[in-house]
Amino acid sequence: MFKSARLFVFVFVVLSLVLAACGAPATEAPEVEAPATEVPATEAATEAVVEDPMDMYLPDAVTGDIIIAGSSTVFPLTERMKQRYEEEGYTGNLTVDSIGSGAGIERFCVAGETDIANSSRAIRDTEIESCAAIGRTVVGFLVGIDALTVAVSAENDFVTDITLEELALIYSTATNWSDVRPEWPNEPILRFSPGTDSGTFDFFVEAVMEEVLGDTGRDAILASGGTQFSEDDNVLVQGVQGSPYAIAYFGYAYYEENASSLNAVSVNSIAPTAETAESGEYPISRPLFIYSSTEIMQEKPQVSSFIYFYISNVFDEILDVGYFPVSDAQLQENLDAWSSAVGQ
Repeated sequence: MFKSARLFVFVFVVLSLVLAACGAPATEAPEVEAPATEVPATEAATEAVVEDPMDMYLPDAVTGDIIIAGSSTVFPLTERMKQRYEEEGYTGNLTVDSIGSGAGIERFCVAGETDIANSSRAIRDTEIESCAAIGRTVVGFLVGIDALTVAVSAENDFVTDITLEELALIYSTATNWSDVRPEWPNEPILRFSPGTDSGTFDFFVEAVMEEVLGDTGRDAILASGGTQFSEDDNVLVQGVQGSPYAIAYFGYAYYEENASSLNAVSVNSIAPTAETAESGEYPISRPLFIYSSTEIMQEKPQVSSFIYFYISNVFDEILDVGYFPVSDAQLQENLDAWSSAVGQ
């Protein structure tokens, strides 16, 4: 009986505890606020990609044709820059005609047929006025330096150095080589010269003929008997190659291309080289230009593009063509002139 009572008490206690637990009010667990996760603010608008304003002047970004004409001396340099420009992606039609500086400037300033004029001399005030008359404001870029080269055949072993005075005599009243120096052969001088539309001719007249003979220099060369004139420098080269008694003058590039069959003559004991041309020591070194107008450059992005490409990259090509580069200061002047013309 005692065991039964103890069992009863045990069961009673257990049941009481269970009932007490069930009857107690539930304790609400404190609400724990989750820590806020800071989300980085996202810009409402994606930052715009800033385009380089010069991208519009890249060779593969422009369309439309470009027409160039002028100096036979500048022609090989411009032709090389044309090839580079096309390799960089330009797909338009770019033509370069070799017709002489004077004729090229006339087509640009009078006829208004071209976008760029090549010239181996500075444009004249009267030509600038002609350009203005057809609504073109001239912009010039000095792209290189040439050493105007006096050349004779490689078979000529007597003319190695001449003075400016002797050169003017050769291209005016002298008939035989012995008229210039008695010890030279008593053989007729075969004179070859660029044509009168050529900037090379104009420069030679100014730097040699008029320097020695004054205002009569141009008339003197035109009156020299038997002189053969040609706008094609290759014709002049061939003329000199054909006789040991021939003489001609043309751009250094044409001499360098044919140096195995020609001799370059020193002038006043100065040979035509990169150093003497750049320093101005060589008496008949000269500038090489390309000309356009602010109106064309603003209306035709392809023209502005080509000119920018030309003046920015000509250093890479000019020595290989046979001419000499301008100074860094001149390059900056070219870039400033370009920026001013296009309104950059």
